[in-house]
Amino acid sequence: MTEPSLPRTPFRLAVTGGGTGGHTYPALTAVRALQARLAAEDRSLDVLWIGTAEGLEAKVARAEGIPFTTVATGKIRRYANPLKMLGPANLKDMARVPLGVVQARRAISAFGPDVVLATGGYVAVPAGFAARTCKRPLVLHEQTVRLGLANRRLARSATRIAVSSESSLPLLPEGVRTRAVVTGNPVRPEVLAGHADKAVAALGLTGFDRRLPTLYVTGGAQGAQQINDMIGSVLPWLLGRANVVHQCGPSHIDALRVSAAALPPELGDRYFPTGFVGAELPDILALADVVISRSGAGTLAELTALGKPAVFVPLASSAGNEQAHNARHLRDAGAGLALEGEAATPEGLREAVEPLLTDPAQREAMATAAREHGRPDAAARLVDVILSAAG
Repeated sequence: MTEPSLPRTPFRLAVTGGGTGGHTYPALTAVRALQARLAAEDRSLDVLWIGTAEGLEAKVARAEGIPFTTVATGKIRRYANPLKMLGPANLKDMARVPLGVVQARRAISAFGPDVVLATGGYVAVPAGFAARTCKRPLVLHEQTVRLGLANRRLARSATRIAVSSESSLPLLPEGVRTRAVVTGNPVRPEVLAGHADKAVAALGLTGFDRRLPTLYVTGGAQGAQQINDMIGSVLPWLLGRANVVHQCGPSHIDALRVSAAALPPELGDRYFPTGFVGAELPDILALADVVISRSGAGTLAELTALGKPAVFVPLASSAGNEQAHNARHLRDAGAGLALEGEAATPEGLREAVEPLLTDPAQREAMATAAREHGRPDAAARLVDVILSAAG
C-alpha cells in the first residue's frame, strides 16, 4: 500500500513596494505569476505585503485578499539644490526610517519568507534593509531605465536585481552588476489579450471609420492638462486623418464634450472622449494603431509588449526625471517619439504624429522596433529570478 504524500510546504513571499501604480502593479503581477507557477507544481503561495496604509498597495492588497502590514517610512523630497534636501520635512521623514526597519524586521522574522521582493517606492526601504538583517534573500525589481532612489539605497543588500532594460546594466553600481538580470517590466496578461471589435461594441464607436487608423490618447487615470490642451488645439486636423479615443481624466471630460459637440458631424462621430478607462483598456489598445501618452514605466512596458507606435509627452515633474529618460530610450531605438520642453506644443505634436497616421510603412517600422523592446514574458522571467534567489 502506497503511503499518501505529505503536502508540500508553501512558498512564502514578502512583497514591499508601492505608493504608485508603477511600483504596485508589477509586484501584483509577479505575485499572480508566481502563484500560477507554483500551482502547476502542486504547491501553494503565502504572501505578506509590507507597505503604508495610505499607499495604493494597501487598496490593491485588500482587493486581492493578500495579508498586509504597515511600517513607518518617510518620503524623501528631491530638489535641484542639494542643501534643500536637508530641510525640516526630509529630516523628519528620514528619522522615521529606523522605526520602519524595526517594524519590518519584526514582520519578516514572524513571517519567515523564502524571498523578499522589493519593487521600489520609499516604502520599500525599511523592508529591504530588514531583509538583510534577517538574512533573507532580497530581490529588487526596477521598472525604469535608471534605478530609482529606493532601489539605489538597497542595491548592495540585494541577492538579485531584476531590471527592465539592457540599457540599465551599465548604469548600475559596478559592484552589483554581476547580480543583475534583465527581466523586463511585468505586464498584466489581460492587457495582451484585447480585441479591437470588443472596444467598438463596448464603447459604441459606430461612427468610427475603420479604414482610418485609430489614435488612443491618454494622460493617465487623472488625465493630463498638457496633453488635453495639445489635442484640443489640433483636434479637427487629427480627425481628418484618424479616429480618436481620448482618455482625458474625469475633471476634464465636460469641457471636452462641449468642444466635441461643436465639431462637424463627420468629424465628431470619429471622436470619443472619456474620463476614465477601466476594464476596456486591453480592447482599446488592440484597436489603437498609434498612441499618445505619458512615458511612465508601466505604460512603456505595455506598449512595447504590444508593439504600439507611440508619441510620448513625458511628465516633467516625474521623480528623477524618469519619464524623460524612458521616452528618450525608446526614441533612440526608433521605437517611439519624445516631445519634451519647447517641442511639446500643438505644432510639435502634429509634426510628430502625422507620419504615423498617414504612412503605414513608418507606422509598421516603429511598431516592429517597439516590439523588439517589449518583454511580454517579463512576469515569468521575474518569477524565475525569485525562485532562483530562494534556492
